[in-house]
Amino acid sequence: MKVFLAVAREESLSGAGRLLKLDPATVGRRIARLEAAYDTPLFAKSPQGYTMTAAGERLLAHGEQAEAAMRSASEALAGTTEGLTGQIRIGAPDGSANYLLPQVCAQISDENPDLDIQILALPRVINLSRREADMAITVSAPTAGHLLVQKITDYKLHMVAARQYLRRHAPIQKVEDLKGHRMIGYIPDMIFDRELDYLNDIGVERVALSSNSVSVQLRHASHGSGVCVAHDFTLPFHGNLRQILTDRISLTRSFYLVRHQGDQRSERLNRFAEALSRGIRDEVARLEGHGAS
Repeated sequence: MKVFLAVAREESLSGAGRLLKLDPATVGRRIARLEAAYDTPLFAKSPQGYTMTAAGERLLAHGEQAEAAMRSASEALAGTTEGLTGQIRIGAPDGSANYLLPQVCAQISDENPDLDIQILALPRVINLSRREADMAITVSAPTAGHLLVQKITDYKLHMVAARQYLRRHAPIQKVEDLKGHRMIGYIPDMIFDRELDYLNDIGVERVALSSNSVSVQLRHASHGSGVCVAHDFTLPFHGNLRQILTDRISLTRSFYLVRHQGDQRSERLNRFAEALSRGIRDEVARLEGHGAS
Protein backbone atom coordinates (compact mmCIF):
# COMPACT_ATOMS: atom_id res chain seq x y z
CA MET A 1 0.00 0.00 0.00
CA LYS A 2 2.93 2.35 0.72
CA VAL A 3 4.25 1.70 -2.79
CA PHE A 4 0.78 2.21 -4.28
CA LEU A 5 0.43 5.60 -2.56
CA ALA A 6 3.87 6.69 -3.76
CA VAL A 7 3.08 5.84 -7.40
CA ALA A 8 -0.33 7.52 -7.12
CA ARG A 9 1.30 10.72 -5.86
CA GLU A 10 4.37 10.78 -8.11
CA GLU A 11 2.58 9.37 -11.19
CA SER A 12 5.69 7.42 -12.18
CA LEU A 13 7.73 4.43 -11.07
CA SER A 14 10.93 6.47 -11.03
CA GLY A 15 9.38 9.22 -8.90
CA ALA A 16 7.98 6.67 -6.45
CA GLY A 17 11.36 4.91 -6.39
CA ARG A 18 13.14 8.13 -5.42
CA LEU A 19 10.60 8.73 -2.68
CA LEU A 20 10.87 5.22 -1.27
CA LYS A 21 14.57 4.69 -2.08
CA LEU A 22 13.69 1.66 -4.21
CA ASP A 23 14.68 0.66 -7.72
CA PRO A 24 11.88 1.57 -10.22
CA ALA A 25 11.78 -2.06 -11.37
CA THR A 26 11.09 -3.15 -7.79
CA VAL A 27 8.30 -0.57 -7.56
CA GLY A 28 6.83 -1.90 -10.81
CA ARG A 29 6.89 -5.50 -9.59
CA ARG A 30 5.13 -4.58 -6.34
CA ILE A 31 2.42 -2.68 -8.20
CA ALA A 32 1.98 -5.65 -10.53
CA ARG A 33 1.60 -7.98 -7.52
CA LEU A 34 -0.95 -5.63 -5.95
CA GLU A 35 -2.95 -5.49 -9.18
CA ALA A 36 -2.82 -9.29 -9.43
CA ALA A 37 -4.01 -9.62 -5.82
CA TYR A 38 -7.01 -7.40 -6.51
CA ASP A 39 -7.43 -8.84 -10.00
CA THR A 40 -7.88 -5.35 -11.45
CA PRO A 41 -5.62 -2.68 -13.00
CA LEU A 42 -4.95 0.20 -10.61
CA PHE A 43 -3.00 2.37 -13.06
CA ALA A 44 -3.19 3.17 -16.74
CA LYS A 45 0.36 3.23 -18.10
CA SER A 46 1.40 5.67 -20.84
CA PRO A 47 4.56 7.51 -21.98
CA GLN A 48 3.34 10.42 -19.82
CA GLY A 49 3.32 8.31 -16.67
CA TYR A 50 0.99 6.33 -14.42
CA THR A 51 -2.61 7.54 -14.05
CA MET A 52 -4.98 5.91 -11.60
CA THR A 53 -7.90 3.94 -12.98
CA ALA A 54 -11.36 4.14 -11.39
CA ALA A 55 -10.36 1.17 -9.21
CA GLY A 56 -7.16 2.96 -8.22
CA GLU A 57 -9.12 6.06 -7.25
CA ARG A 58 -11.36 3.95 -5.01
CA LEU A 59 -8.36 2.29 -3.40
CA LEU A 60 -6.62 5.64 -2.81
CA ALA A 61 -9.05 6.80 -0.12
CA HIS A 62 -8.62 3.52 1.80
CA GLY A 63 -4.86 3.67 1.36
CA GLU A 64 -4.68 7.16 2.83
CA GLN A 65 -6.84 6.04 5.76
CA ALA A 66 -4.46 3.13 6.36
CA GLU A 67 -1.48 5.49 6.16
CA ALA A 68 -3.04 7.85 8.71
CA ALA A 69 -3.88 4.92 11.00
CA MET A 70 -0.30 3.65 10.87
CA ARG A 71 1.03 7.12 11.61
CA SER A 72 -1.26 7.33 14.63
CA ALA A 73 -0.15 3.86 15.73
CA SER A 74 3.51 4.89 15.55
CA GLU A 75 2.78 7.92 17.70
CA ALA A 76 0.90 5.79 20.21
CA LEU A 77 3.72 3.24 20.46
CA ALA A 78 6.26 6.02 20.86
CA GLY A 79 4.32 7.12 23.92
CA THR A 80 3.23 10.60 24.85
CA THR A 81 6.08 12.98 25.53
CA GLU A 82 5.99 16.55 26.65
CA GLY A 83 7.73 17.77 23.50
CA LEU A 84 7.08 17.11 19.82
CA THR A 85 9.53 14.87 17.93
CA GLY A 86 10.15 13.65 14.40
CA GLN A 87 9.88 15.70 11.24
CA ILE A 88 7.10 18.02 10.05
CA ARG A 89 7.10 19.83 6.70
CA ILE A 90 5.11 23.01 6.09
CA GLY A 91 4.32 24.30 2.61
CA ALA A 92 3.81 28.05 2.26
CA PRO A 93 3.84 30.93 -0.25
CA ASP A 94 7.18 32.70 -0.15
CA GLY A 95 5.82 35.84 1.55
CA SER A 96 4.83 34.00 4.72
CA ALA A 97 7.74 31.57 4.35
CA ASN A 98 10.28 34.41 4.31
CA TYR A 99 8.80 36.92 6.73
CA LEU A 100 6.74 34.91 9.26
CA LEU A 101 7.68 31.25 9.44
CA PRO A 102 11.38 31.62 10.37
CA GLN A 103 10.52 33.37 13.63
CA VAL A 104 7.48 31.20 14.37
CA CYS A 105 9.24 27.91 13.64
CA ALA A 106 12.31 28.95 15.63
CA GLN A 107 10.08 29.50 18.66
CA ILE A 108 8.41 26.10 18.21
CA SER A 109 11.85 24.52 17.80
CA ASP A 110 13.04 26.14 21.04
CA GLU A 111 10.10 24.53 22.82
CA ASN A 112 10.55 21.15 21.07
CA PRO A 113 14.30 20.53 20.58
CA ASP A 114 13.78 17.01 19.19
CA LEU A 115 11.47 18.22 16.40
CA ASP A 116 12.75 18.82 12.85
CA ILE A 117 10.76 21.50 10.98
CA GLN A 118 11.03 21.91 7.20
CA ILE A 119 9.67 24.94 5.34
CA LEU A 120 8.80 24.35 1.69
CA ALA A 121 8.57 27.83 0.12
CA LEU A 122 6.99 27.69 -3.31
CA PRO A 123 5.27 30.36 -5.44
CA ARG A 124 2.35 28.00 -6.12
CA VAL A 125 -0.23 25.93 -4.28
CA ILE A 126 1.35 23.05 -2.32
CA ASN A 127 -0.01 19.66 -3.39
CA LEU A 128 -1.01 17.95 -0.14
CA SER A 129 -2.54 14.98 -1.94
CA ARG A 130 0.95 14.08 -3.16
CA ARG A 131 2.28 14.53 0.38
CA GLU A 132 4.58 17.36 -0.64
CA ALA A 133 4.04 18.60 2.90
CA ASP A 134 2.25 17.61 6.10
CA MET A 135 0.31 20.88 6.10
CA ALA A 136 0.19 24.09 4.09
CA ILE A 137 -0.47 27.77 4.56
CA THR A 138 -2.63 29.22 1.80
CA VAL A 139 -4.15 32.59 0.95
CA SER A 140 -7.55 31.16 0.03
CA ALA A 141 -9.60 28.31 1.45
CA PRO A 142 -9.62 25.26 -0.85
CA THR A 143 -13.04 23.81 -1.55
CA ALA A 144 -12.06 20.49 -3.14
CA GLY A 145 -10.48 17.38 -1.67
CA HIS A 146 -10.59 15.71 1.73
CA LEU A 147 -8.94 18.53 3.63
CA LEU A 148 -9.14 20.26 6.99
CA VAL A 149 -9.21 24.03 6.50
CA GLN A 150 -8.74 26.47 9.38
CA LYS A 151 -8.53 30.24 9.07
CA ILE A 152 -5.43 31.52 10.87
CA THR A 153 -5.66 35.31 10.63
CA ASP A 154 -6.26 38.34 8.40
CA TYR A 155 -3.38 40.51 7.26
CA LYS A 156 -3.12 43.93 5.61
CA LEU A 157 -1.42 45.17 2.45
CA HIS A 158 -0.71 48.70 1.20
CA MET A 159 1.09 50.41 -1.67
CA VAL A 160 4.72 51.21 -0.87
CA ALA A 161 7.77 52.87 -2.41
CA ALA A 162 11.28 53.64 -1.19
CA ARG A 163 12.00 57.09 0.20
CA GLN A 164 14.60 57.74 -2.51
CA TYR A 165 12.08 56.82 -5.22
CA LEU A 166 9.46 59.17 -3.78
CA ARG A 167 12.00 62.03 -3.64
CA ARG A 168 13.00 61.57 -7.30
CA HIS A 169 9.55 61.17 -8.86
CA ALA A 170 6.26 63.01 -9.14
CA PRO A 171 4.06 63.02 -6.02
CA ILE A 172 1.54 60.20 -5.62
CA GLN A 173 -1.53 61.79 -4.06
CA LYS A 174 -4.34 59.88 -5.75
CA VAL A 175 -4.80 56.51 -7.42
CA GLU A 176 -4.69 58.06 -10.90
CA ASP A 177 -1.13 59.27 -10.21
CA LEU A 178 0.10 55.66 -10.30
CA LYS A 179 -0.13 55.71 -14.11
CA GLY A 180 2.98 57.85 -14.22
CA HIS A 181 5.05 55.47 -12.11
CA ARG A 182 6.85 52.19 -12.66
CA MET A 183 4.90 49.34 -11.09
CA ILE A 184 6.33 46.21 -9.46
CA GLY A 185 4.25 43.06 -9.00
CA TYR A 186 3.65 39.43 -9.86
CA ILE A 187 4.23 37.97 -13.33
CA PRO A 188 0.60 38.13 -14.57
CA ASP A 189 0.38 34.63 -16.06
CA MET A 190 2.07 33.05 -13.02
CA ILE A 191 -0.35 34.32 -10.37
CA PHE A 192 -1.43 31.02 -8.82
CA ASP A 193 -4.23 32.39 -6.66
CA ARG A 194 -6.83 35.04 -7.46
CA GLU A 195 -6.27 36.58 -4.02
CA LEU A 196 -2.76 37.62 -5.13
CA ASP A 197 -3.89 39.64 -8.15
CA TYR A 198 -3.59 42.89 -6.19
CA LEU A 199 -2.66 45.26 -9.01
CA ASN A 200 -5.53 44.14 -11.21
CA ASP A 201 -7.92 44.91 -8.33
CA ILE A 202 -6.44 48.41 -8.14
CA GLY A 203 -6.76 48.92 -11.91
CA VAL A 204 -3.07 48.76 -12.83
CA GLU A 205 -2.70 47.49 -16.40
CA ARG A 206 1.08 47.29 -16.84
CA VAL A 207 3.70 45.78 -14.54
CA ALA A 208 7.15 46.92 -15.65
CA LEU A 209 9.14 44.88 -13.11
CA SER A 210 7.66 41.54 -12.12
CA SER A 211 8.55 38.37 -10.26
CA ASN A 212 6.74 35.33 -8.91
CA SER A 213 8.49 36.03 -5.59
CA VAL A 214 7.32 38.54 -2.97
CA SER A 215 10.90 38.85 -1.73
CA VAL A 216 12.18 39.85 -5.18
CA GLN A 217 9.39 42.41 -5.57
CA LEU A 218 10.27 44.00 -2.23
CA ARG A 219 13.97 44.03 -3.10
CA HIS A 220 13.07 45.91 -6.28
CA ALA A 221 11.05 48.43 -4.28
CA SER A 222 13.72 48.79 -1.58
CA HIS A 223 16.28 49.68 -4.25
CA GLY A 224 14.06 52.53 -5.41
CA SER A 225 12.96 50.81 -8.62
CA GLY A 226 9.24 51.56 -8.40
CA VAL A 227 5.96 51.13 -6.54
CA CYS A 228 4.47 47.84 -5.33
CA VAL A 229 1.89 46.30 -3.01
CA ALA A 230 3.45 45.02 0.21
CA HIS A 231 2.24 43.01 3.17
CA ASP A 232 2.31 45.26 6.22
CA PHE A 233 4.14 42.51 8.14
CA THR A 234 7.11 42.79 5.73
CA LEU A 235 7.73 46.49 6.32
CA PRO A 236 9.81 46.17 9.52
CA PHE A 237 12.33 44.25 7.37
CA HIS A 238 12.52 47.05 4.77
CA GLY A 239 13.04 50.24 6.74
CA ASN A 240 13.29 52.55 3.71
CA LEU A 241 9.87 51.64 2.32
CA ARG A 242 7.00 54.04 2.97
CA GLN A 243 3.27 53.39 2.65
CA ILE A 244 1.45 55.60 0.15
CA LEU A 245 -2.22 56.21 -0.64
CA THR A 246 -3.20 54.59 2.66
CA ASP A 247 -6.51 56.44 2.68
CA ARG A 248 -7.31 55.20 -0.86
CA ILE A 249 -5.86 51.70 -1.12
CA SER A 250 -5.95 49.19 1.73
CA LEU A 251 -6.26 45.46 1.07
CA THR A 252 -7.12 42.66 3.49
CA ARG A 253 -6.30 39.02 2.84
CA SER A 254 -6.29 35.90 5.02
CA PHE A 255 -4.02 32.97 5.80
CA TYR A 256 -5.49 29.48 6.10
CA LEU A 257 -3.94 26.31 7.47
CA VAL A 258 -4.76 23.29 5.30
CA ARG A 259 -4.19 19.70 6.38
CA HIS A 260 -5.04 16.15 5.36
CA GLN A 261 -8.42 15.24 6.81
CA GLY A 262 -7.08 11.95 8.17
CA ASP A 263 -4.43 13.79 10.19
CA GLN A 264 -7.00 15.16 12.63
CA ARG A 265 -6.52 11.93 14.58
CA SER A 266 -2.84 12.71 15.10
CA GLU A 267 -2.27 14.40 18.46
CA ARG A 268 1.25 15.32 17.36
CA LEU A 269 0.11 17.16 14.21
CA ASN A 270 -2.81 18.74 16.06
CA ARG A 271 -0.45 20.17 18.67
CA PHE A 272 1.94 21.44 16.01
CA ALA A 273 -0.91 22.99 13.97
CA GLU A 274 -2.18 24.80 17.06
CA ALA A 275 1.29 26.15 17.89
CA LEU A 276 1.89 27.19 14.28
CA SER A 277 -1.44 29.00 13.95
CA ARG A 278 -1.00 30.78 17.27
CA GLY A 279 2.54 31.79 16.34
CA ILE A 280 1.51 33.19 12.96
CA ARG A 281 -1.35 35.19 14.50
CA ASP A 282 0.98 36.67 17.11
CA GLU A 283 3.74 37.43 14.61
CA VAL A 284 1.41 39.15 12.13
CA ALA A 285 0.01 41.30 14.94
CA ARG A 286 3.50 42.13 16.23
CA LEU A 287 4.98 43.04 12.84
CA GLU A 288 1.95 44.99 11.66
CA GLY A 289 2.02 46.96 14.91
CA HIS A 290 5.76 47.58 14.55
CA GLY A 291 5.37 48.74 10.97
CA ALA A 292 2.61 51.18 11.96
CA SER A 293 4.60 52.69 14.82
